[in-house]
Amino acid sequence: MTAPGWVRGLPKAEVHVHLEGSLPPELVAGAARDAGRPLPGRSFTDLAGFLAYLDASCAVITTTDQVAHAGYAVARRAADAGVRYVDLIWNPTHWPAWRDRLPAFLDALDDGFGSADADGLPPVGVCVSLKRNQSAAEALDLVELRHRRVVALSIDGNEAATGRTGPRFAAAFAEARAAGLRCCAHAGESSGPEGVLDAIDVLGAERIDHGVRAVEDPALVGRLAAEGIPLDVCPTSNVRLGVAPSLAQHPVEVLRRAGVRVSLNTDDPVLFESTVDGEYAACAGAFGWTTAVLADVASTSIESCFADAGLRQDLLRDLDAYLRVTP
Repeated sequence: MTAPGWVRGLPKAEVHVHLEGSLPPELVAGAARDAGRPLPGRSFTDLAGFLAYLDASCAVITTTDQVAHAGYAVARRAADAGVRYVDLIWNPTHWPAWRDRLPAFLDALDDGFGSADADGLPPVGVCVSLKRNQSAAEALDLVELRHRRVVALSIDGNEAATGRTGPRFAAAFAEARAAGLRCCAHAGESSGPEGVLDAIDVLGAERIDHGVRAVEDPALVGRLAAEGIPLDVCPTSNVRLGVAPSLAQHPVEVLRRAGVRVSLNTDDPVLFESTVDGEYAACAGAFGWTTAVLADVASTSIESCFADAGLRQDLLRDLDAYLRVTP
């Protein structure tokens, strides 16, 4: 059994975590009281119910102080798990109070990250995420949203409900690449292998958020391995939302053994009560992962993150040094 302290100390990045699922419960409860709005229960069992809860909780966040608080909390939680850099997914469609003032939202979030930076907490980059039921024009508008914290364009939403949407958003992703943004996409969660293929071939995604249902198509698994396209896997989330029946039956180990690069992430840590170090420890226990395997997963998380090249190299050196001192 790998010691929890060793796992926590392992230098790593988190590349699949949503702001909407990271809101501190006390922040949401206080904001709901101030707004006089009840919140639905957190008893969702599927993706549709989960997304409905996210909409309700984000709707009560209306002030810049609340947004800054949420940003600081992301960095604090990351530090507590030994995470050294975060790619944070932010979907503006979940935040009705901010739809006409998205730059102000990003400024407030940046204030929270700035306070975290000053306290020595991990840096955070923002992946602006489209929602699959948006129009192509709305998607292009969001690509124009520029801020020093924005590092990438992403897309999420329930593919089982919307069907194939890749062609609708291809122009937005092309525009993002032309502007120097990185690209990632949710796929292979509510969609099967065809969603992963669309993310790669139509949207040009460099990383796939989830992607675990690629295991249903051996040819796709072989392609992911051959091309080194990483999957940003969230085991606890997948089990909670019924994508996998249990951790023991989660496809992450089959994919890893097939040569697919994988990282471990929390997705929505507050709602799933998950931590990055907890995901590493759980997979080590379920699949017998050695410290060498855990280090390889951590290395993938750093190599595939959207931090600048200098920071990635620094983190990889820190990982190498950590393994030499605490193998």
